[in-house]
Amino acid sequence: MNSGFRHSHSLGQNFLTDGNLLSAIASDSGLTADSIAVEVGAGMGALTEKLAETGARIYAYEIDTRLEEYLRPLENKYPNLTVILGDFMKSELPFGRSYRAVANLPYYITTPVLFRFLEDERCRSVTVMVQAEVAERIIAPPGGKDYGALSVAAQLAGKARITRRVGRHMFTPPPNVDSAVVHIEKTGEAASDGVKRLVRAAFSMRRKTLVNCLTANGYGKAEVLSALAAEGLDPAVRGERLSPDAFVRLAERLKNGV
Repeated sequence: MNSGFRHSHSLGQNFLTDGNLLSAIASDSGLTADSIAVEVGAGMGALTEKLAETGARIYAYEIDTRLEEYLRPLENKYPNLTVILGDFMKSELPFGRSYRAVANLPYYITTPVLFRFLEDERCRSVTVMVQAEVAERIIAPPGGKDYGALSVAAQLAGKARITRRVGRHMFTPPPNVDSAVVHIEKTGEAASDGVKRLVRAAFSMRRKTLVNCLTANGYGKAEVLSALAAEGLDPAVRGERLSPDAFVRLAERLKNGV
């Protein structure tokens, strides 16, 4: 790590340098020479290089232009690597094929980036380093405090699991929390707009019942009560009690008025 580089707190810059861990993350991603991969938050390129070594076609995004001096030499070294300096969330992917997503995500952009990957039907899998608390939310079952909109989105998209735990001491500079690597192998179609709207509304006020959350977000109370009854659900149920599949069924009933 270059001691002259000043890490940006606002960009959530905490870089991994352990070679074995970086190799393990690249392995978790399932990349082969035939793959396309999108990396978000390339940093100084430590993980980027491990990904490029797989032979996959890598598109590495980095918003901090100060890191260009570290990333361009890698781009010159690996013909399968393209470095894109810019904001991933404001960029269109420069290809139309399916791809795998890999990232050591800055904590402040974790949720929007994850939702973009989960909702993109071209994305085949997501392998991300995230705050340990976020990892627990991704894999959380219904009924607990960790279960929420991100849990539903990830579990509808595919099979989510934590592949490894990473202590804060593995980063430079060390963050205030531990992290974990999560792999989501996508198996289903992207959630419909109706399901996404329903899930957002269901968790908009966690202390409220599902009926109150939905009616506060534009759903008709009679329609909601009818749909809940058809699913055999208590009218006082909260959103955190519904499984991902139950959200899909409920959205379909609300759509069709059944």
